[in-house]
Amino acid sequence: MGLQARRSVSGSRGAAEPRRGVLQLLPPLPLLLLLLCPGACRAAAQGEAEAPTLYLWKTGPWGRCMGDECGPGGIQTRAVWCAHVEGWTTLHSNCKQAGRPSNQQNCFKVCDWHKELYDWRLGPWNQCQPVISKSLEKPLECIKGEEGIQVREITCIQKDKDLPAEDIICEYFEPKPLLEQACLIPCQQDCIVSEFSPWSECSKTCGSGLQHRTRHVVAPPQFGGSGCPNLTEFQVCQSSPCEVEESMYSLQVGPWSACSMPHSRQVRQARRRGKNKDREKDRGKGVKDPEARELIKKKRNRNRQNRQENKYWDIQIGYQTREVMCTNKTGKAVDLSFCQQEKLPMTVQSCVITKECQVSEWLEWSACSATCRDTASPTGTRARTRTIKQFPIGSEKECPELEEKEPCVSQGDGVALCATYGWRTTEWTECRVDPLLSQQDKRRGNQTALCGGGVQTREVYCVQTNENLLAHLNTPKDREESKYQSLSKSSAAPFLSITFEITASKPVDSKLCTGPVPNTTQLCHIPCPIECEVSPWSAWGPCTYENCDDQQGKKGFKLRKRRITNEPTGGSGGTGNCPHLLEAIPCEEPSCYDWKAVRLGDCEPDNGKECGPGTQVQEVVCINSDGEEVDRQLCRDAIFPIPVACDAPCPKDCVLSTWSTWSSCSHTCSGKTTEGKQIRARSILAYAGEEGGIRCPNTSALQEVRSCNEHPCTVYHWQTGPWGQCIEDTSVSSFNTTTAWNGEASCSVGMQTRKVICVRVNVGQVGPKKCPESLRPETVRPCLLPCRKDCIMTPYSDWTPCPSSCREGDLGVRKQSRLRVIIQLPANGGRDCTDPLYEEKACEAPPVCQSYRWKTHKWRRCQLVPWSIQQDIPGAQEGCGPGRQARAITCRKQDGGQAGIHDCLRYAGPVPALTQACQIPCQDDCQFTSWSKFSSCNGDCGAVRTRKRTIVGKSKKKEKCKNSHLYPLIETQYCPCDKYNAQPVGNWSDCILPEGKVEVLLGMKIQGDIKECGQGYRYQAMACYDQNGRLVETSRCNSHGYIEEACIIPCPSDCKLSEWSNWSRCSKSCGSGVKVRSKWLREKPYNGGRPCPKLDHVNQAQVYEVVPCHSDCNQYIWVTEPWSVCKVTFVDMRDNCGEGVQTRKVRCMQNTADGPSEHVEDYLCDPEEMPLGSRECKLPCPEDCVISEWGPWTRCALPCNQSSFRQRSADPIRQPADEGRSCPNAVEKEPCNLNKNCYHYDYNVTDWSTCQLSEKAVCGNGIKTRMLDCVRSDGKSVDLKYCEELSLEKHWQMNASCVVECPVNCQLSDWSSWSKCSQTCGLTGKMIRRRTVTQPFQGDGRPCPSLMEQSKPCPVKPCYQWQYGQWSPCQVQEAQCGEGTRTRNISCVVSDGSSDDFGKVVDEEFCADIEPTIDGSKKMVLEETCTQPCPGDCYLKDWSPWSLCQLTCVNGEDLGFGGIQVRSRAVIIQELENQHLCPEQMLETKSCDDGQCYEYKWMASAWKGSSRTVWCQRSDGVNVTGGCLVVSQPDADRSCNPPCSQPHSYCSETKACRCEEGYTEVMSSNSTLEQCTLIPVVVIPTMEDKRGDVKTSRAVHPTQPSSNPAGRGRTWFLQPFGPDGRLKTWVYGVAAGAFVLLIFIVSMIYLACKKPKKPQRRQNNRLKPLTLAYDGDADM
Repeated sequence: MGLQARRSVSGSRGAAEPRRGVLQLLPPLPLLLLLLCPGACRAAAQGEAEAPTLYLWKTGPWGRCMGDECGPGGIQTRAVWCAHVEGWTTLHSNCKQAGRPSNQQNCFKVCDWHKELYDWRLGPWNQCQPVISKSLEKPLECIKGEEGIQVREITCIQKDKDLPAEDIICEYFEPKPLLEQACLIPCQQDCIVSEFSPWSECSKTCGSGLQHRTRHVVAPPQFGGSGCPNLTEFQVCQSSPCEVEESMYSLQVGPWSACSMPHSRQVRQARRRGKNKDREKDRGKGVKDPEARELIKKKRNRNRQNRQENKYWDIQIGYQTREVMCTNKTGKAVDLSFCQQEKLPMTVQSCVITKECQVSEWLEWSACSATCRDTASPTGTRARTRTIKQFPIGSEKECPELEEKEPCVSQGDGVALCATYGWRTTEWTECRVDPLLSQQDKRRGNQTALCGGGVQTREVYCVQTNENLLAHLNTPKDREESKYQSLSKSSAAPFLSITFEITASKPVDSKLCTGPVPNTTQLCHIPCPIECEVSPWSAWGPCTYENCDDQQGKKGFKLRKRRITNEPTGGSGGTGNCPHLLEAIPCEEPSCYDWKAVRLGDCEPDNGKECGPGTQVQEVVCINSDGEEVDRQLCRDAIFPIPVACDAPCPKDCVLSTWSTWSSCSHTCSGKTTEGKQIRARSILAYAGEEGGIRCPNTSALQEVRSCNEHPCTVYHWQTGPWGQCIEDTSVSSFNTTTAWNGEASCSVGMQTRKVICVRVNVGQVGPKKCPESLRPETVRPCLLPCRKDCIMTPYSDWTPCPSSCREGDLGVRKQSRLRVIIQLPANGGRDCTDPLYEEKACEAPPVCQSYRWKTHKWRRCQLVPWSIQQDIPGAQEGCGPGRQARAITCRKQDGGQAGIHDCLRYAGPVPALTQACQIPCQDDCQFTSWSKFSSCNGDCGAVRTRKRTIVGKSKKKEKCKNSHLYPLIETQYCPCDKYNAQPVGNWSDCILPEGKVEVLLGMKIQGDIKECGQGYRYQAMACYDQNGRLVETSRCNSHGYIEEACIIPCPSDCKLSEWSNWSRCSKSCGSGVKVRSKWLREKPYNGGRPCPKLDHVNQAQVYEVVPCHSDCNQYIWVTEPWSVCKVTFVDMRDNCGEGVQTRKVRCMQNTADGPSEHVEDYLCDPEEMPLGSRECKLPCPEDCVISEWGPWTRCALPCNQSSFRQRSADPIRQPADEGRSCPNAVEKEPCNLNKNCYHYDYNVTDWSTCQLSEKAVCGNGIKTRMLDCVRSDGKSVDLKYCEELSLEKHWQMNASCVVECPVNCQLSDWSSWSKCSQTCGLTGKMIRRRTVTQPFQGDGRPCPSLMEQSKPCPVKPCYQWQYGQWSPCQVQEAQCGEGTRTRNISCVVSDGSSDDFGKVVDEEFCADIEPTIDGSKKMVLEETCTQPCPGDCYLKDWSPWSLCQLTCVNGEDLGFGGIQVRSRAVIIQELENQHLCPEQMLETKSCDDGQCYEYKWMASAWKGSSRTVWCQRSDGVNVTGGCLVVSQPDADRSCNPPCSQPHSYCSETKACRCEEGYTEVMSSNSTLEQCTLIPVVVIPTMEDKRGDVKTSRAVHPTQPSSNPAGRGRTWFLQPFGPDGRLKTWVYGVAAGAFVLLIFIVSMIYLACKKPKKPQRRQNNRLKPLTLAYDGDADM
């Protein structure tokens, strides 16, 4: 509170500060007065005059209404503080306590539930009022309208009591709506009328009469526009003079009075007293006769009984009267005698007294329809009814509503909860994978093994969700039974089965579930088995014991191994899917450890000499059978290598190089024809001297051969079969059953076995002793058994209800069915689904429908107008004449039993007529029997049938009754012809496949790849017509209503691709690259088949696969043999030394794990890396120093730099003799040059592969890979080891996950059942069935068909309906004018239901079953009163038809005022002197919806002389009066003022005088035409006119027409002078043009006469075209 007050204070102070700053300039007293007034002035007047009030109470806004309860008991508070007039806050004591405002008040606390009780009431918008400021500046011409403002009243009301409430209550929920809004006052719209009709005929056939023409209103005046002009025009018309004098008088009848009952007997008698007593005596004689009295009594009783039968209709027959008078031409009444007529019209007639509908009191309210508690919709409805006590007779008013409904809520604690329903789903089916188009190869046949992404489906059914809650109402016995049933159904896994039995509710009708349906398909993923991948074979190892820990016998094995590089998963799992990893060759003398020579030491001559024979010691290490270095102690049993004998050459000895390494073995094994050999060689480096030196050996000693791979070519290995099925192992009972391997639940442990055999390669199975026993794979392993799953079903649903309503005809045997749903399919040996899912049984026959009919009783006697009323009328005869009679009707069942009247009202059709006109014949009347029935038709088409009647009684003697023209006694009628012809109508239906038997399995239905195609049928409706072209039932044409025709729905054909091409070569011959394979399009898809993948424009293939590949840079290597002896080319003084050439063999060989194996083509090795095959050499002389071969170059330091060097060295082998050359410096250096002898290395990566899935996968998650490549600085790919040695950084990701979109075929629901026919009758009816997409297609799946709806025509049924005929003319019986009647008939018509067919009349029996309604109204109006105007009357014409619906628009844009229609009545005058008696013309408007914008434009005809017709036309072509702006009306007259009197002048459109063609105007100084002067004529002849030299002048023969016939030549009139007498501008233009033309002609003559230059001779003119052709090509 304090905070609120403080904030308010600071606010007010801030507001006051600027004001204080301004007012400080004023003297103090005026300042105070200004500050304190007006509020303070009042306070000062009330207080002491001498002490001005400086302190005032201030209040803050009211806070929120607080309180414990909702409603009016709340309290709200506000801040109250004392403030100085300048705005700052001060102590409360400074202000007067008496005037302190209250700081709290009572208020209405609004709660959320008040929202239902209070609401804003919006009043209507009042009329649009102009804005005063804008209405002062009105434009001259109104274009769109005037801006205005309109207001409305808005109040907050308490809805149930309709009482006003405080606005704050409604504002709590919703802000107060707008009170005012801008609006538009459109431009005034005057009345618009149509053109006049043609003149009517003259009102009189002779003498002087009137004729009229009328028009009607097209658009009413709106928004203050001017009213409508007269709609009628008259003119006097003259006919031939009258021979007979015109009748001045006419007999006129007035309207009938209301129907009334005759007065009671006492009243009549009182009135008659004083009348003629003789008449009374005569009349009394008959009454006193006792026999007559008795008869009357009996008749009354019979009538009373009749009346009881008619208790719902109180029919009373009374009488009504009318006035008959004679009027003259001016409409004044005169004596009847002036109207000379034999028989006067009747002035009295019988009628039926009008009775209003009477209903009973309301009965009690029915029970609430909500018999249970439902949280979703808590309200139900209750109804009460009342009955009709008396039906209306002759009344326009219908009976009031007989039933009333209102919402209600079930009260009381005993009301049970309503059943609620929800969707349940079955288990998902197994995941099903569709192969991709790119994988449509041989694997397509084996779809079961596919993996990756797929689709699984399930069924949805509806159950009662709160069934268990409501089940407490069941008896304990029921519960026991259901418990027993569920236990008896359980299987080997009882706990699991029981829980399912309990939770599975029985299915109910799907319509009861209202929530969203759970999805029935979902995407799923089958994990793909990873295939086993193994490394290449290692080299064959040494001969070793099978088991080095157990060395027995002399038998051993040489082994080679490979390892698993990628562990397999899926499938049968484990290493069972991998190929064998070990191969063995039996061998002799095995050893587990051996010495391996690493390096030979230097040759140490014996006895410390400098040269001569010596030995080389080998450096050795101990290795095991796998070639790994081990402790030297283990080689204690192996033979240690002895030192190798060698020679250190002395001076002048022959010098040999060291032995080369042993070549790779020529064969991997030794057999009968193959033997492995290895070779090594050495060469002569220097020959020996002639004296005393050791000679060089012969050539054979320079090469050594040894045997290798002496083991036989028999390779053995263990081969494993697949693991068998997992069989339950009873011995392993202690295993915990909840354990899961690979995340799958298991119920027990089993064992798996497999077959293991020893196989000899390329031979087959051999004995197991040939393979190393200790390395034999295992044959048994434990496994987990998956849980057994029983079939689980829901209980049966309830039986579907049998039809409860009665049967109206034999509709065949009705059946009821029940079903259940499989929730879980059996698996792993569980109990099968044996019980049927669907059961049906026949219903009991329903009762036949009770039908009702109206029973009509005999007509009562004909009741005449009482004689007491008609006795004074001249010509009336007692006891005869026209009257009315009534009859009783009752309701009966079809079997004749009594039924309530309400049953017939509902089921028996319209009520039969209760009264009818009747006639009691008078003595003069002719009497006949009723017409007989028509005779039967036996003859052919065109035969006749007849009906007859006869004259009865005294009529036989009357001559007039025998007149057969007036009173025919026989009537004939043509017999109907029965000729029918059928013809097809409408279009063919869609091609519809025959419907297979739809199983009602709501259980596990696997959605296969269903293709809807094959032979179907299409239908066309047949219509049957009779010989008159009337539509009849199709059965008349012996047709079942359709033409049926076989048709084919083409099956969808998927995109077809070729097989995979072969893999391309790796893009890099050495290092990492990519290889590609492709598929091409073989056949495009059609008929909605699976689409083709998009064409890849780079590879020009439909589908392609890219994988990384690696070509080992050392796969093919150059192998060199040792250099040959240096062949001396330049012989020195001494022999065998000097410079020469040496050669060696260089071969390309395939490199394997065992070394270079076989010679291959040279192109496979890198030509740039090929070693030299020859080189220059120096053969040292015998005395010279001999050095060894150069050693390898040292490495260049990186980065390569010319300032750094590399070097190689050689060692002296033979020291020189005394006179020989000494040893040179055996070190060679060279600078490191980039890309010559020094290289940088760097990693590079290949392109990404396509998404690689595992072998069986068709889609889903995969991996894309790329490879590292080591690239030398000269761009060459090299072995990865070069980059690895430099420990370069690898910042690339080699693998990335990727997704191949799964192909999901479109899944559709089943077709719905056929809908009802769209039309109840006619030719155009259609039945439709639909289906929906349950799973949209994805990826390369089959797309959804476009046909989701099928239609077929309904059988053609004729449309029968009742139709009114035309109204007859107004007929006034026995008078010339006044109130008459007009009648019309109804007839039964047949049509084909189209708007073009207006129907053809047929017998009424066809419409017997149709409720008699016309244009939606049950009331048939066949007769109505009308007025026939008397001669001379002024009267209103009938209403014109309603005009078109017209909107208020500006520039074709609707202003939103809605559409309006209008109709009018014009006044017709028959006599001019009666004009003052004419009624006003009438106008009627109504709003409408389908309005249009119309524009009005002035139209004008062509001028005829100085006038033309101008009229206004609407945009749809209708000519109107009004609507066009008067301001813009075109002129209809163009006469000149003063008139054009000069010869050859006329008045132009601009209302100025102009000269005719061929004359020029001469104007006066005040711009008026003075005279018209003739212009000379130039005739330009055409080709046809040979008289080219003819010149004519109009001046010679001004009146003579031109001699040139039309079309022979054209005449131009040249008018060089303007109206002011000056030369016209074009004359100067022509002169300038002529001058230019002259200069041009002179120049051309000069150039033509000039002497031409001699042309150069050309060699060959024929070459010219060729030269031109190649002119632009500089190279040719």
